[in-house]
Amino acid sequence: MPQDNFLRLQILVFTLVAAAFTTVYLTQPVLPVIQGEFHVSASVASLTVSAVILGMALANLPFGALADRVPAPRLIGLGGTLVAGAGLLCALTASFPLLVAGRFLQGVFIPCLSTCVAAYLAGALPPARLNVVMGAYVSATVAGGLSGRLLGGWLHPPLHWRYAFVTASLLLLAAAWAAALGLPRPARLPASPEEPAGFSALLAQPEIRRLYLVPFGAFFVFSSVFNYLPFYLAGPPFFASINLITAMYLTYIVGIFIGPAAGVLSNRLGNGATMALGAVVFAGSLLASLIPAVAMVVASLLGVCAGFFAIHAAAAGSLNRRLSSGRGRANSLYVLSYYLGGALGISLSGVAYGRGGWPGLVALGLATLLLPLAVGLRDRRAEGAVAPTV
Repeated sequence: MPQDNFLRLQILVFTLVAAAFTTVYLTQPVLPVIQGEFHVSASVASLTVSAVILGMALANLPFGALADRVPAPRLIGLGGTLVAGAGLLCALTASFPLLVAGRFLQGVFIPCLSTCVAAYLAGALPPARLNVVMGAYVSATVAGGLSGRLLGGWLHPPLHWRYAFVTASLLLLAAAWAAALGLPRPARLPASPEEPAGFSALLAQPEIRRLYLVPFGAFFVFSSVFNYLPFYLAGPPFFASINLITAMYLTYIVGIFIGPAAGVLSNRLGNGATMALGAVVFAGSLLASLIPAVAMVVASLLGVCAGFFAIHAAAAGSLNRRLSSGRGRANSLYVLSYYLGGALGISLSGVAYGRGGWPGLVALGLATLLLPLAVGLRDRRAEGAVAPTV
C-alpha cells in the first residue's frame, strides 16, 4: 500500500473510532443534570452510561461473527447511521425510558465501528503496518473517551446536554460514511472466507487463548486504579479538591501518543517484548503511587497510562498478526475479555481497597499484572531474538 494511502487509512480509522467512542460517555459529566431533569435517582440516571456498555457487551460476539462474512464498509455505514440516529433520538426525547433505550441501541451497533474495523485492518494490512495502525486504533479509543466527556460537560453548557448528542451524531455520521466510502480494498483476503474460524476453534489455540489474558489483566488493573483514585486522593494525606482530582484524569491523554509509539516499538522489539516492557512500567508506576506526594501521584498515573496502552496496543497487534481467518470473531473475543477484566477488576479491587486501602489495591494490581508480563515474556521467547531495526 502506498504511503499516501496508508496515511489516509490511518486518518479514516482514527476519526471513525474516536467518533464512535465519543458517544459512549457523553452523559457522564452531566448525570446530575439528567437526574434533576427526569426526577430519577443517581443510580437510575447512570443507566444512560451503563446501557451503552451493556449493548456493546451483548452485541460484540454476534457482530464479530458477522464481520467475517460481510464486507466492513457495509457494516460501518449501517452501524454509523444507526448509532447516529439513536443519538438524535436521545437528543429529542422527553422520556427517560426512551433515552435509555436509545443509549442501549447505540451500544448495540458500536461494535460495527470498533470490532469490525479491527477485523478489517487485520485483513487489509501487512504485519509491520498493522502494528502501527492498531496503535492508532487504541489511541482513537482514548481520544473518543475524552472527547465525549468534554463535549458533554465543557463544550456545551451542561443544561444544554442535548446539543452534545446532536454534535456527536453528526460527527459520527460524517466519519462513518467517509470511512465506508474511502477505506481501501483489503490487500489480502481471509484464507477461508466461507468457513472462517469459529469461537471454539479460536479458543482451542493455546497461543490465541493466552493472548486474551493480556487485555483482561491489564484493564483489570487500569480500570481499578482510575475508579478508586478519587477515594485515595480525597483522604489523608492529600485531602485533594474535586477540581484537582478531576484534573488527574487528564493524564489519560498520554494514551493518544503511546498507542502509535507502541506499534513502532513492537516492530523493533517484537510484540511480546513490548507487552512485557509495558507490564514492568505499569507495575513500577503503580508502586510509585504509594509515595504520599501529589507530584508523585501525577507521575505514577502518567506511567500507568503509558504501560497500559503499550500493553493494549502490542496485544491487539500480536493477536491480529496471528490470524488468517476468523478475524471478526477473534477481535470480538478480545474486546469481551477486555471489558470482563474491567468489570471484575472494579469489583475485586473494591474489596481489596475496603480491607487494605490503596496499598491493598496496589498489591492486587501487581499480582494481576503478572498475566500480561508472563504472556509477553512467553511471546518474546516464541518470536525469538529479534534484532532492533534502524
